[in-house]
Parts: sequence; C-alpha cells; structure tokens
Amino acid sequence: MANAGLLKRLGRMLTEDLDEIEDDRIQRECRAPGAQRAVDCVRGDEATMVGELRSVETCARSSKSGVQAEFFDGTDTVVLKWMGRNRIPGIEAGRRLTVRGRIAVADGVKTMYNPYYELHAADD
Repeated sequence: MANAGLLKRLGRMLTEDLDEIEDDRIQRECRAPGAQRAVDCVRGDEATMVGELRSVETCARSSKSGVQAEFFDGTDTVVLKWMGRNRIPGIEAGRRLTVRGRIAVADGVKTMYNPYYELHAADD
C-alpha cells in the first residue's frame, strides 16, 4: 500500500503545474495556529499571516520612501510596505515570516502598511 501512495504523489508531480505544486507547498508550510489565510482577509481586517516573501524592493538611501515586499501564503498575495525605511535586515526574498497588521486595499491590491513581523529561522 505504501507504494500506491508514492506512485500517486509521483504521478501528481509529473502532471501538475510547477506553480501549483509550489503554491501547495507554501500553503502547507504556512499553516499556523491563529494565522489567517490571505485569501480570506478583506479590507479593514486585523490579520496575522504566515508566508514567504517573493520579492523585496528597497528605495535609494536618500529618498527613504520605504521598503515594499510581496508576501505570499499559498492562497493570495499581500503587499507589505514599511514607510520611511530604506532597508530592513532580514527582509529578503525567500524568507518566511509572520506578519500582523490591518489589511488595506491600494490600487486594487491587498496591502499592509508598517506590519509587525517575526522572521522565522531558515530551517523552519
């Protein structure tokens, strides 16, 4: 019977879209007690989510306009914006973290301004 499960997973890996497999992996790994799914969050909600940073944009040192990151939990994307900072140690693409803040919508995109965050260890 163990071989049947292995064959089923292998067949799925060979036929499923790689993006879907990655989304499923992130969603499984980002489940945490008390964490909401990004897809369920709406404007005005105070939310705590666990996910990964897909990309991070920093500004020039002189402008101090902020750091912007694309956060993904396997269900939806939320843009994180830290205003007045040009760099935040540990905030880098591929990093897993927990964020907490209020959901806003800017230009039709879910956004969280100046969220509290907790970096996860690299092997979590």
